[in-house]
Amino acid sequence: MAGFLTFTKEKPLNRVVEVDVSEIVPNPHQPRTDFDLADMQSLAESIAQNGILQPLTVRKDADQRYELVAGERRLRAAKLVGLQSVPCIILDISERNSAIMALVENIQRQDLSFFDEASAIEKLISYYGMTQEDAAAKLGKAQSTIANKLRLLRLTQAERDVIMKYNLTERHARALLRLRAPEERLQILDKVIKYNLNVEKTEAAVEAKIGQNKTRESYRKRSKVFQNVRIFVNTINKAVETMQAAGIPADSQKLQYDTHIEYRIRIPVQQRPQVQNPTIPNPAVQNHPSTNRLPLS
Repeated sequence: MAGFLTFTKEKPLNRVVEVDVSEIVPNPHQPRTDFDLADMQSLAESIAQNGILQPLTVRKDADQRYELVAGERRLRAAKLVGLQSVPCIILDISERNSAIMALVENIQRQDLSFFDEASAIEKLISYYGMTQEDAAAKLGKAQSTIANKLRLLRLTQAERDVIMKYNLTERHARALLRLRAPEERLQILDKVIKYNLNVEKTEAAVEAKIGQNKTRESYRKRSKVFQNVRIFVNTINKAVETMQAAGIPADSQKLQYDTHIEYRIRIPVQQRPQVQNPTIPNPAVQNHPSTNRLPLS
């Protein structure tokens, strides 16, 4: 935390004060949406025995109220115990840096749900103009880890609710992301819950679903090709019928083979009538002396 405060270039007031719990308002940028009741009870018992060992951090907002920066769980547990006031460090920081501190403080906690963590990272990037590389550096994580966390937000709220309700892991959630359609992911989730599938078996179920989708897509493409072939055949038949209607004795023949279909179209060639040339007498032959001889008596 100290390193982060140095990074913000805004100095804390360096004093711990007791602040009435009724005067502390929640941080509107708190990324945590789920507070485990059993965990809160355990923390409350610890506070009852040992007090609050780490002060909460607050800041004065525009209305001069104490806005919580970090320590939501400690504040809730203190209320469960019935404490009237809690130790706080008052920080002189802007609303933006207060929000970033709240997000970073919660992201760095191991008990933050992976969906809340992903949402907090997404907020750092989209709302506060950070890149994935900036968020990775601030959180001490690899950029690829940040990218994988953000991919979890592709799941619908209904899918997230089911995953959290049945205490499935982040790896379960990531395995589902290979399926594009939410309804398909919910089908796999139903199977995971029904048969208590581990991550490896969940991945196998997803792989099987992808295989089914590829088979259906192959059939769909093949059907489209067959439809185009039928159009082509109909065109041939129509052309033959047109020729027959025009008096041309054309016909077609379909030959089916194992590897292909063959169409043969027969169009007779019209024979032209042969014109015989008239015999022209040869004057040389007619006037030859041998042709003018008188018969012998």
